[in-house]
Amino acid sequence: MTIKRARSQRTYRQRDSGQTVAPIPDPKTIALDGVGSIWLQIRRALTQPILSGAWPPGTRLPGELELTAQFGTSRMTVNKAIQSLAGEGLVRRKPKLGTVVAERAQERPVFEIWQIADLIERQGGVYEYRLIDCKKLKDDPEKRLLLGVDPKTPMLWIRCLHLSSGQPFQLEERLVNIAAAPQIAGRRFNRVAPGPWLLAHVPWTDAEHKISAREATAAVAEQLKVPVGAACLVVDRRTWNSGTPVTYARLWHSGAQHSLSGHFQPIR
Repeated sequence: MTIKRARSQRTYRQRDSGQTVAPIPDPKTIALDGVGSIWLQIRRALTQPILSGAWPPGTRLPGELELTAQFGTSRMTVNKAIQSLAGEGLVRRKPKLGTVVAERAQERPVFEIWQIADLIERQGGVYEYRLIDCKKLKDDPEKRLLLGVDPKTPMLWIRCLHLSSGQPFQLEERLVNIAAAPQIAGRRFNRVAPGPWLLAHVPWTDAEHKISAREATAAVAEQLKVPVGAACLVVDRRTWNSGTPVTYARLWHSGAQHSLSGHFQPIR
């Protein structure tokens, strides 16, 4: 099978089947929203026309070099955004053809892990980070069960606080599978939070969120500056890389200061 690029317009035709791939969108029509990391902005900008149906299955995405020039960023950043969409099945990489919108892409859920600093700044706050504890665990059956690893797997335990304009915003309690992220060994995270570091250095293929209401324990209340027993909004987040547990995070928020909202549109 050969693939030929037509000279008169940006379309591709497969000779053996006669199937024509949809025209390549003009990268100048793709705009960033200015919220958060550049790669996440690019990811959202590419996702929106896929889910809305503006880019139907078979549409070839603009090339990485074109998107790099359009957004004034590095090719690595563009590639990271596209790879995340490929990992979720929204697009497919095809040799000699490039990246195309996958079949049934509109029916696939889209999951995005927001960086807490971006979220705070999005709400108009000034972000601050404090490390509380960071240590390698020798043996803790309860935490091993949470992470889903066997007794021989080394784990890193991290507790840190994220603040918005000087006020506690989120208490993060995190377990990391050192075997799945060997680069993390020896890091103290005194200045950089573990979440952004993991997103930048460790790939993930699956993620799970569970949201619940819980009462603040004494240890949680001390960090969030709330009474013991106060209602908290808690997010339990797990990520895997091809079936291997990477990290488990429990994210505590004061219930009096947080709410959940969502905006959805039906598939057309």
